[in-house]
Amino acid sequence: MTIFIDNFAALDLHVSIGSQTIGNIFGIPVTNAMITGAVGGLITLAILFYAAYKVKRGRYNRFVGLVQWVFEGLLAQIDSIIPDAKLARKITPLAVTIFFVVLINYWLSILPGLDSITMNHVPLLRSVTADLNFTVALALITMVTVQIYAIKHLGVYQNAERYFHNPFKDPIGAFEGLLELVGEVSRGTALALRLFGNAFAGEVLLIVVALLSSYAATFVLPVFMGFEIFIGLIQAYVFFVLTLIFTALAQASHGAPEVLEHSPVAATKTAAQRE
Repeated sequence: MTIFIDNFAALDLHVSIGSQTIGNIFGIPVTNAMITGAVGGLITLAILFYAAYKVKRGRYNRFVGLVQWVFEGLLAQIDSIIPDAKLARKITPLAVTIFFVVLINYWLSILPGLDSITMNHVPLLRSVTADLNFTVALALITMVTVQIYAIKHLGVYQNAERYFHNPFKDPIGAFEGLLELVGEVSRGTALALRLFGNAFAGEVLLIVVALLSSYAATFVLPVFMGFEIFIGLIQAYVFFVLTLIFTALAQASHGAPEVLEHSPVAATKTAAQRE
């Protein structure tokens, strides 16, 4: 055990929690995470456009079938969480895009040798999902979109009533509104930190395993890479589902509980009450 600890302490392991700047374009700093994110975005667009092109012309193959199967599964999940067909179709582009972008970029971080390409002793590539700037931006886009749909559904004033009440006339309602406001902030924070924490931990795990296993990394590392592939799929799906749930919760506030009551039992009770 002592030998193992000594060997680990002797490793030249440097982990940077933040992305590093590679250069500047028109005074704007360009980081290694931005480069990897651009590559991931192009790969995502290429996959989706390729699949759409093949489907429109009826030219199917196994890869196109896999992409179509995933898309149909996501669409079914959207319909099950948000039964309002109009709202479901509005949120579909954002939710599905988030799933594929997070999935592809998370999987890019698993590629062996991602940190071995350097420029001025700085890794040229780094997973964008392990960059807190990206995860915070993605969470902000999600929460702002949720608020926009809530305003369209409830109206500006009724949506504001979810958070703000007269503390003198309705102290309980004011306290509940404060809790709801804190809840909105915590939801966005949890979205950003959950993805960042898992992606960053996955990168560190693979680096540590590669260094510790040394010559046996050829056999050991693929096991952990397979595990990280599974984790990336879970993280993309969780972000996707939470986007739908937050949207449904915003629509269901103040007199619209039927948005979340989409189970057969709830539907039967609602129909019986109306009769």
